[in-house]
Amino acid sequence: MPPVYPAAGDRKRLRRPAPWPWLTGRVARSGLEQRRAREGQVAIALAAVAWSTAGLAQRQLDATPVTQVAGRAAFAALALFALVVVTERARTIRAFAEMGRWGIAMTVFLALSSGVFLLSLNYTTVANVLFMQAAAPMMAALLGWVFLRERVDGRTWASLLLAGAGVVLMAAGSVEAGAAAILLPLLMTAAFAAVIVIARHRREVSMMPATCASQVLVLAVCLPFADPGSAGDDDWVVLAALGIGQIGVGLALLTFGARLIPPAQVAVISLLEIVLGPLWVWLAYDERPGAATAAGGAVVVAAVVVQAWRPGPPEHARRAPVPESVPEAHV
Repeated sequence: MPPVYPAAGDRKRLRRPAPWPWLTGRVARSGLEQRRAREGQVAIALAAVAWSTAGLAQRQLDATPVTQVAGRAAFAALALFALVVVTERARTIRAFAEMGRWGIAMTVFLALSSGVFLLSLNYTTVANVLFMQAAAPMMAALLGWVFLRERVDGRTWASLLLAGAGVVLMAAGSVEAGAAAILLPLLMTAAFAAVIVIARHRREVSMMPATCASQVLVLAVCLPFADPGSAGDDDWVVLAALGIGQIGVGLALLTFGARLIPPAQVAVISLLEIVLGPLWVWLAYDERPGAATAAGGAVVVAAVVVQAWRPGPPEHARRAPVPESVPEAHV
């Protein structure tokens, strides 16, 4: 029996590459793969929604800024320790003991980023803080180039220039709000960029114990300066929601979802936080970002997309499994 060849139209369809392979990562060949990919996408989207509530929740607090930071850290430490116990089980104590010097460095930078994030919300708009934070991956590329002599390709340089322009625009729009409105978000972003660099180059360092330890460190540093009496009953409810829901649940969803979809897709879906965070406070409190903040934020988001974009692999390479991505902590 002679071989049966597909019709010309069918051959054309068979040769057509998958749309946006940089975003999809691979072509799912089974219903199970498609379902798992959808689960990963939903998990990252829900994580972004959880993270986006930080500004909305903070605007409901009457406690002093340092008390806010300490309160959220206390509840986050409990939630994250429970998450470490669930994931590590019998190795829980060993997981903390094996962090090493790089784990300690990650803990310090995470603590700095996390504490300054919530502190920043007391001095500037939610949009300004979130848009500035979105520049962290580009700042991480710059840190890697300066301190680790990493090669930076043309696309990354383009994203760096875009992000830099966006940050300058936002800083110019925050001058009237005072130095804290500029310096605190920049410090937060730089610290978070350092976390990204360490996570990328020291994959043996577990993010979960380091993130938990960072919240314990935040609590230890802020507690002597906190004023628990300034927080009412409603404040403690909000702080618990921030620590357990925004950080704990958000990180758990990120850890699950990042194992199921490519890193570029994680980066793009996570941009939901940048959109939703300012939206919540605008709807609830009519807090509108200034023109410079909105313009600078749009430029930074464009820079994130430019850096996340990668050309699709050759057809034969699309069949290879996608390497497991390393989830990043969140502030």
